Amino acid sequence: MLLSAILPFFVVLEQHLWKVEKLYSPLIPKKLLTTSSVQYTPPQYPQYTDRTIGEWKWFSPDLWTTGFLPAMLYELNSRRQLCHGPGAGDADTDWVGLGRTWSAAEIPLEVKNHVHHDVGFLSYPFVQELLLNPGNETALEAVNTFAADLVARFSPIVGCTRSWDNPDPTLFRVIIDNMMNLEVLFDSYTLTGNSTLVDIATSHADKTLLNHVRPDGSSFHVVEYNATTGEVIARITAQGYSDNSTWSRGQAWGIHAFANMFAHTKNTSYLETSRKMASYFLDNLPSDNVVPWDFNAPLVPMRPADTSAATIVSTGLLLLAQKEISLSPPNTANAARWIYGTWKILNAVTNLAWKPSWQSFLSNGTVNNHYPSANNDTGTIYGDYFFLKAGNELVKMGLAHC
Repeated sequence: MLLSAILPFFVVLEQHLWKVEKLYSPLIPKKLLTTSSVQYTPPQYPQYTDRTIGEWKWFSPDLWTTGFLPAMLYELNSRRQLCHGPGAGDADTDWVGLGRTWSAAEIPLEVKNHVHHDVGFLSYPFVQELLLNPGNETALEAVNTFAADLVARFSPIVGCTRSWDNPDPTLFRVIIDNMMNLEVLFDSYTLTGNSTLVDIATSHADKTLLNHVRPDGSSFHVVEYNATTGEVIARITAQGYSDNSTWSRGQAWGIHAFANMFAHTKNTSYLETSRKMASYFLDNLPSDNVVPWDFNAPLVPMRPADTSAATIVSTGLLLLAQKEISLSPPNTANAARWIYGTWKILNAVTNLAWKPSWQSFLSNGTVNNHYPSANNDTGTIYGDYFFLKAGNELVKMGLAHC
């Protein structure tokens, strides 16, 4: 059943508002083709742009962001199936072939990397390859090995997978971003039937729900545990404004990941958590709907926006809406709220940050806003990935035409 067929009438009337042409602009495949034509020896990958003319900065593959460019190439192949038009580029462009080529430098990272918990993000292109070719041995090995890497970071005492390493063996740090990496455990479980992977994912999610999410639905970025006792030592931030503030990208990760946990487990506590975090996010948007770097950062001097948080939360809200519709009976009121919130955010993003002359799709991303080395007002490869994915999801849901 099409989502639009069971949404409240006023939301159906809003469908014309999805005609945000920039979501399906021919510039998207053109820019990606240009970026994927760059060759470095040894290989390098884009992570963020400069702040003035939008040129990509290139880095070693041994980073958490490496999987996004190849995953975007696979997403463009999906868009070709959905759209059949210029929004997916020339018909003779082999997006899958490019995705495979750009995934190649990730293979050595399966056995040696400094990405820590973020191996789930590295798995993205291999998961997409398996949707097209379930017997691809390279992709099977990648997904299962990245999952094993994450499992090796699990502590049964703490009940979580460790995020950042620390010289102090008793200090066990967990960041809310790590919720997004649990997906690779479910992907590997589907391939292997190893239920321990699901047990680890649910343990980590349960502890994150308990210790990262505040009663009002906001979230801490980092929780520090004692590795020996499992007790919480501190709740702090590394990328937000303050320990007690709400870093918007972390909030977006949580919304997306808890909705995904519900999709896999049907545990309603995850659904309720995603709802609560989504309500906080939407209720605390400024009047222009531009997502700030941190919801509690001072307005003077002007706090920077973070378009990566905006596009991440957009895909998370759409996933949450899909889960609301899957309920029996469907919760159409909630689904309508999440969809309308997505429209407000994406509309604000394209009005603020669409940059035709830049190599990235969007500007105004905040990598990290901590001075003196603040890195904001940039394009980000992960913000672009979720922008592309959000557009695809809207088409799949029957809420947009490209």
